[in-house]
Amino acid sequence: MNDEQGMKAAMQAYIDHFNAADPEAIVRLYAEDATVEDPVGSPVRQGREAITEFYRMAVQTGARLTLAAPIRASHSNAAAMAFDVQLTMPEGPSVIRVIDVMTFNDAGKFQSMQAYWGPSDMESLAD
Repeated sequence: MNDEQGMKAAMQAYIDHFNAADPEAIVRLYAEDATVEDPVGSPVRQGREAITEFYRMAVQTGARLTLAAPIRASHSNAAAMAFDVQLTMPEGPSVIRVIDVMTFNDAGKFQSMQAYWGPSDMESLAD
């Protein structure tokens, strides 16, 4: 069974590992057969190999994540967090405002991750 504190700690570890550009540490938070859908509506990546490839590419962008609100847990096996992704796009500094929802397996690993953001959630910070 997942508890609120454990889910929130795993979500914070996700942010910390991403900002440390450590894709292998991020992937260790996931179950072997987990899925990642980032953004929702894109092809789902399943399993460690596909998820590792995704995070290796993601951290190579130099993006940094900053929580926009406290991490939220649930009465079940899911938690969510709102955060900003700061990165440099071809047109200059940008931000993407994202909400990630993770479900957890009985071992406390992420079973699924869905990232909610759309085109209007991307903002150029260039003058």
